[in-house]
Amino acid sequence: MVVVGGITRLTESGLSITEWRPISGMLPPLTQIQWEAQFAAYQQIPQFTQVNGPAGMTLAAYKHIFFWEWFHRLLGRLVGLAYALPLAWFWLRGAIPQGFHRRLLALLALGGLQGLVGWWMVSSGLTHDVKVSHLRLATHLALALTTLAALAWTALDLAAHARGESRARLTRWGGLALGTLALQLVYGAMLAGLRAGPVAGAGWLNWQAWPLMQGSFFPAGIDWSQGGFHALLYDPFLVHFVHRWWAWVVVGVLLIVARQLRTAHRNASVVLHSAFGTQVLLGIATVMSGVTLWVAALHQLTGALLLIAATWCAHLMGSRNELD
Repeated sequence: MVVVGGITRLTESGLSITEWRPISGMLPPLTQIQWEAQFAAYQQIPQFTQVNGPAGMTLAAYKHIFFWEWFHRLLGRLVGLAYALPLAWFWLRGAIPQGFHRRLLALLALGGLQGLVGWWMVSSGLTHDVKVSHLRLATHLALALTTLAALAWTALDLAAHARGESRARLTRWGGLALGTLALQLVYGAMLAGLRAGPVAGAGWLNWQAWPLMQGSFFPAGIDWSQGGFHALLYDPFLVHFVHRWWAWVVVGVLLIVARQLRTAHRNASVVLHSAFGTQVLLGIATVMSGVTLWVAALHQLTGALLLIAATWCAHLMGSRNELD
């Protein structure tokens, strides 16, 4: 779901469906008349009138971007069913352990909220802009990753319960690891929403693109006219810079967490090392490739896997047998 969402953004497909129909929208257009009606609706929004229309977009090209947005929405519905139906089944059978009912319902509510936030994000690009709000995009991804981490933590708590162990608590180092990583992932979403990936330049083994940005460590061209806080949220150069170098703060924290686990939980330590090492390399490759689609999609996938690994390690640190 996260990967397809990333591809949807990278292919500029997110605004191809201009309505939100939770039930009837599960089916794509099936006739030529239905396709022409969908395309006609898309032709009314700024992305078409200002960008794709002047570029000569045809119905065939529209079908390509429509597919990714439709598939993303379909996957969202399937994820909801894959969670809600088993939840109802186990609930009716009385198989849910005591103390987990509210949490499992809260996770279901997070999934439903994600659908609403997704449409709130899309609606920001239907009237006045050629793209969705990058802040709403960041909110959409942050909520998805929060749900993912909460699912992982709950699964680990359920496994501990089955072993007769108590639930884990969030320790100082576990919270710091998840907090620093969360900020990095949010800035990654903002970077994607601002189309800020290419601002550093591109080119394999091109030091001007990485570690420098257009030949400088700190990029030129940042708009400070509305203040530093505004620039941190809206300026593509500064957002790219923060995402690029905050990554090393995250690496430092995760290194400490991995070292604390290396004796009692070597497998988790190895997984965490592998995940953040791969993610750093993919981030550099994404920039130097000029945000090539498959590289950027792998970067987003590995970010989600890194979050799961960090959640696992934080959970291990918070088990009753671990020290903070």
